[in-house]
Amino acid sequence: MAEGRQEWREWCFGAAKKRLPVLKWLPKYSLQHLQLDFLAGLTVGLTVIPQALAYAAVAGLPVQYGLYSSFMGCFVYCLLGTSKDVTLGPTAIMSLLVSSYAFHDPTYAVLLAFLSGCIQLAMGLLHLGFLLDFISHPVIKGFTSAAAVTIGFGQVKTLLGLQNIPQEFVLQVYYTFCRIGETRIWDAMLGVFCLIFLVGLQQMKKGMPVIHPMETFPIRISRLIVWIAATARNALVVLFAGLVAYSFQVTGSQPFTLTGNTPQGLPPAQPPPFSKVTPNGTISFQEMTKAMGAGLAVVPLMGLLETMAIAKSFASQHNYQIDPNQELLAMGFTNLLGSFFSSYPVTGSFGRTALNAQTGVCTPAGGLVTGALVLLSLAYLTSLFYYIPKAALAAVIICAVAPMFDAKIFRTLWQVKRLDLLPLCVTFLLCFWEVQYGIIAGVLVSLILLLYPLARPQIKVLEHEALFIQPASGLYFPAIEFLRDTVHKQTLSEPRLRRVILDCTHVSSIDYTVVLGLSELLREFQHRRLPLAFVGLQAQVLKVLVAADLEGFYHFPSMKFAEKSLEEELCNASEGFFNDDSESILPTSGIIQ
Repeated sequence: MAEGRQEWREWCFGAAKKRLPVLKWLPKYSLQHLQLDFLAGLTVGLTVIPQALAYAAVAGLPVQYGLYSSFMGCFVYCLLGTSKDVTLGPTAIMSLLVSSYAFHDPTYAVLLAFLSGCIQLAMGLLHLGFLLDFISHPVIKGFTSAAAVTIGFGQVKTLLGLQNIPQEFVLQVYYTFCRIGETRIWDAMLGVFCLIFLVGLQQMKKGMPVIHPMETFPIRISRLIVWIAATARNALVVLFAGLVAYSFQVTGSQPFTLTGNTPQGLPPAQPPPFSKVTPNGTISFQEMTKAMGAGLAVVPLMGLLETMAIAKSFASQHNYQIDPNQELLAMGFTNLLGSFFSSYPVTGSFGRTALNAQTGVCTPAGGLVTGALVLLSLAYLTSLFYYIPKAALAAVIICAVAPMFDAKIFRTLWQVKRLDLLPLCVTFLLCFWEVQYGIIAGVLVSLILLLYPLARPQIKVLEHEALFIQPASGLYFPAIEFLRDTVHKQTLSEPRLRRVILDCTHVSSIDYTVVLGLSELLREFQHRRLPLAFVGLQAQVLKVLVAADLEGFYHFPSMKFAEKSLEEELCNASEGFFNDDSESILPTSGIIQ
């Protein structure tokens, strides 16, 4: 009895550790881990606050919604995440998708977060993460590159201080150039300066030499100052721009376009809105979900895809394992719980995850510091956000999305496999029209390229006294008609009828459609009084064909045995082989051992 209870406790604890990864690393937590996690969390927090303000603008929402979306993922992922490096929060891509499907309305954005969380949770519980494998790398690159161009150019109008520019990309490009003469010179000057400052600090960080053990203390201090400035460059730029704008405000003039009033305090804890009251009446839940349409599939899937790609990349770099289904649950709970605090959908951030790893984070506990910093900024600093120029936030966004455009991928695919350029280009171009059309079209093209070799496999044909036919890949139901047409073309349609040996070495499984096709082929050969022999059938395939009891089916264990049997058949032709005067020396159905 006691042993049974002990086993039950061990099973429960193992199940809890699997669903709460925090139980794995928390017992081993040390003071050194705390120091490194605190530094990493603080560094990421100084980055996420200005980015959150900027990404809210990309989503078409008030800036406070960026901060509302930045803290829940930090707390949830600390408990449920399996990667020590990943940070969840608002990102450029997710903000672009929210802009497309939430119609710049916070009500729709929060409901979209709730529904995305429900879908992601369901996928995690049902172990449906494999569906993401059908989105190929060229499709992902095409989407992210198009998103980088769309988001980056969308900030040009803010950088230049232009007003009333349409949101649709093509019209946005057209009207931006048409109204270039309306540029607000102060906004443009500040925006360009912020861009140069950000790029300069980024290049300084990349160009920092490796630390030498013989370096003097002043050099180490100067290196540390440069590293801190480069790491917190977004916060420094926003702080500098805010001080400049505030100095003008004090003097009684304001040449910049400012962020404006931001509600102070933490977001209220309340259920997500399942309806929306308008002057023209109430929009029901069904009408809201219908309006969001394809976004209910695109947003949760792209969120999962981005997070999984980041988690797998950093797990590989730092030599640890992640649990894909647990990552789905962490994402689902983050969006689900976040919607109760006015969050829009979030996902993993590559830039902030890389910063987290570079700072030396040891566990997901670093997210607690980041989340606490965001909450403190909401509680005490929102009044200062009034003075942040929009041009500075635009510069932050442009620098954040620029690395997402991968120009090298076009040359790489041209050199490696040019056919993969097709889904890449289809996705890239159609995403400028509508995001969902670009992704769906890219996935469909990828699936066609995947399925075409299955429907039209390469078939090797060797001509001897008998005709040897070997499918170079597996034999699946879309390919059976192609195989029959090939056999007809090579044998039955020619004046000289020849015996056929079908080498099935590469066929690992067959279905009922293939069995029916082979049965019809055997009947055609029997009608012509010709043998059709099978060679190299694997055990599971042979079992299926024997169970089907096909008339005229026989199998040779090797090609050598098949050739020998056909030679004997040729020598005994006078005695008759599949003729009207005698019976075949081979059984009409069986296995030749």
